[in-house]
Amino acid sequence: MKNKINTHKLKTNFNKLKKYLKDSKGMIIVYIILSLFSICIGIILPILSAKMIVELTSNMLYEVLLMAIVYYFITFLDNLSVLFFRKIALKIENKVNYNLRKDTASAILKFTDSVIDNVGTGKIITRMQSDTGEITSSFNDTVNQAFNLIEAIGTFIGIFIVSKVMFVYIIIKQALYIAVIKNGADKELAEDKKYRKVREEAASISSELVRGQKDIKMLNSEESFKSKFNDILLNFSDEYYKKNYIGVKYDFYYDTLYVIFEFLEKALLVLLISKGRLDIAGALVVYNYSSKTKYIGYIIDYILKQINKFNLSCDRVFELINSKTFEKEKFGNKHLNHINGDFEFKDVYFSYGEKEVLKGMNFKVDANTTVAFAGKSGVGKTTIFSLLCKMYDNYKGLITIDGVDIRALDKDSIRGNITIVSQNPYIFNLSIRDNLKLVKEDVTEDEIVDALKKADLYDFVRNLPKELDTVVGEGGVSLSGGERQRLAIARAFIQKTEIILFDEATSSLDNETQASITNAINNLKKNYTILIIAHRLSTIKNASKIIYIEDGKNIKEGTHEELLKTCKGYKKLYESEVIKN
Repeated sequence: MKNKINTHKLKTNFNKLKKYLKDSKGMIIVYIILSLFSICIGIILPILSAKMIVELTSNMLYEVLLMAIVYYFITFLDNLSVLFFRKIALKIENKVNYNLRKDTASAILKFTDSVIDNVGTGKIITRMQSDTGEITSSFNDTVNQAFNLIEAIGTFIGIFIVSKVMFVYIIIKQALYIAVIKNGADKELAEDKKYRKVREEAASISSELVRGQKDIKMLNSEESFKSKFNDILLNFSDEYYKKNYIGVKYDFYYDTLYVIFEFLEKALLVLLISKGRLDIAGALVVYNYSSKTKYIGYIIDYILKQINKFNLSCDRVFELINSKTFEKEKFGNKHLNHINGDFEFKDVYFSYGEKEVLKGMNFKVDANTTVAFAGKSGVGKTTIFSLLCKMYDNYKGLITIDGVDIRALDKDSIRGNITIVSQNPYIFNLSIRDNLKLVKEDVTEDEIVDALKKADLYDFVRNLPKELDTVVGEGGVSLSGGERQRLAIARAFIQKTEIILFDEATSSLDNETQASITNAINNLKKNYTILIIAHRLSTIKNASKIIYIEDGKNIKEGTHEELLKTCKGYKKLYESEVIKN
């Protein structure tokens, strides 16, 4: 039953892979022709080799020389065909691998934020990089070895013609080899599944080590983190050993059987010759053919391992691309070519796992107004922005843009009309120019300069050695926190969407820079709907409306002056800020 399930899985995974092979049909045909040519040569060469030995023992030296020329010329052609079909195989492998990783990347960009939060980046990266490569390499290796297997099986025909007894003997020998190999392959597959799981955990903790090493050092948590890291690494090492030791152990079983069967084979040849059932020439032909069949066990062993690896890697990669296990973002079909910028939350509830954050949120924002959200940390201000951008879909209630439920809108209607500048914006390991071009490929030099000036970053960039072509490092590591936020703000200015969300976007800026950014935001007020979450309430005093939130609900709405009079919580926050300053 297990074999049938594996065969079914192989067929299913191959069908999934077929679309990645469509562009390589011509190369595949050439590959098959060259492989068949190589198989035919592999069947012919043992006969020529045996004939040379017979003619040499008969002192037919001229014939031996001619036969040697033919033999080595055919061998050269075989080597040449192998060169070309391996080259073609490598091209096919690279093309399929490229398209697989491209589709995997596209799928990852469709994941909901909750998937990334729950699974972790290290595990996803492992599947994207390691498993996609293993699909193509294991598939290519399986095909290559399958042709070698066909070539080796072809030699059985020659053995059958020469000696029926030797044919039966070699069949029995190979059947026992295959039984041992199959048993080992099944056990190795079971261990491989465990190994890949702990490999994901090791990749995840390694990713956290590299990305969070500054925080680990600042928290003086090196020993604590190393202890956790070492535990996972030890588990990974143990599983790696167990998986590979199975192969080592079964190689010993196979090699032991090989020695026994080689002795029995030679004894049987001697017996057949002594009984007159086989002449010397026939014995040499059988021996040459048999030397090729001795690799059948290794070939089958390798094929079984590669098929198991192929199936396992396919399961893991196509789970990313197609499976419901990794939830993808869902958008509607309704498209809005242009939005005004009105939106509304009606009785919205939302939870992160078991933690309820929004508890019946209700408010309305009119187009081309500036609305700010105030409240203590953790009351749901940033969550409102995430839901408006449809980063999470598991909320209750209704969220609308221009009166349309965002669940009915397509992606471009939402993301193409909303820009968010977060508290910790991600800056890519690209040049400053390329970071800005991500949001608008055809952005002009004048637009870049204008955006940098509005974000108060122009003078800083102009003084860099390579100016706009300066690469900022992973996560913008070469920039300060304030410089990263100003670059993200410049990116928002270039995008020029109808709705702009500022989530603590000035929190890392000094007072002077914050004042210039606030002024830039004020310049946008007439033409854009602007939402602001600000740590410093002084930066939102001029907002059209301020919504004060407590315990996941909007408690009061009004201007700064109105809230100071009517909302105790807002007044307390503002007064505590004044005292600090």
